[in-house]
Amino acid sequence: MSGTITYMPGVPCWVETLVPDTAAARTFYSALFAWTFSGPGSMPVGGSYYVARSHDADVAGIASLPPDGAAHAQWSTQIAVANLDDAAERARALGGRVVVGPLDAPPAGRLAVIEAPGGSTFALWEARERLGAQRVNEPNAWAMSALRARDLDRALPYYEALFGWRRERFDAGAEHIELLRLPGYVGGVPEQPVPRDVVAVAVEDAHAPFDTWSVDFWIDDVDRAIESIRAHGGHVFAGPFDAGIFRRAIVACPAGAIFSISRPPS
Repeated sequence: MSGTITYMPGVPCWVETLVPDTAAARTFYSALFAWTFSGPGSMPVGGSYYVARSHDADVAGIASLPPDGAAHAQWSTQIAVANLDDAAERARALGGRVVVGPLDAPPAGRLAVIEAPGGSTFALWEARERLGAQRVNEPNAWAMSALRARDLDRALPYYEALFGWRRERFDAGAEHIELLRLPGYVGGVPEQPVPRDVVAVAVEDAHAPFDTWSVDFWIDDVDRAIESIRAHGGHVFAGPFDAGIFRRAIVACPAGAIFSISRPPS
């Protein structure tokens, strides 16, 4: 889906990866997704920021890891808010921790990184020039972010209170999966297999060491993508495998930032 995409408060709007070597990351992702890049732009805490583009539209960010060494290579999800200061304070009052910010990231917007009570981290985004991803739910673009939590009954009330999300159990057999819906939101495409107000999914994993957010990108050919990932120094942790109507794999860039790739239904 392309064109002008708007993101109401409470909707995940952007994904970016933090890496120690942005040049190596750009080489890896340009081979995998045929992305081009604009930048570099400066970052409030130092380092360089590149915007990944697909079909002349912004789709993701590649950023330098903070120089203090407190973070590791990872993909991060940003969630739109109307007022960053108010949202960060509410995140703290509900039991979360403000890890970074609030801070200005001119001219794109304002940012704060939050750690939820279960340990998962995500970012709040108050848009200025960059509303969010301009292409989603298509090959070589971000499709969905997912929360993996040890106990969804403990993890989800925080997000429901912070963003107004409503959970709905998804029939996945023995696996506990919840659709996270935002009343009033209309996204995705009419033919998708879940309601159009779904903004994220949550998966229970009792064996996970801590709660975490992951990101998924669509791609035309998962099996061929695996060849590119390995050829350019990436890692394959699972797959390719069939999961319902999708063909999927769990992978990582050479620096270790984990993400998944999926072939959408035709």
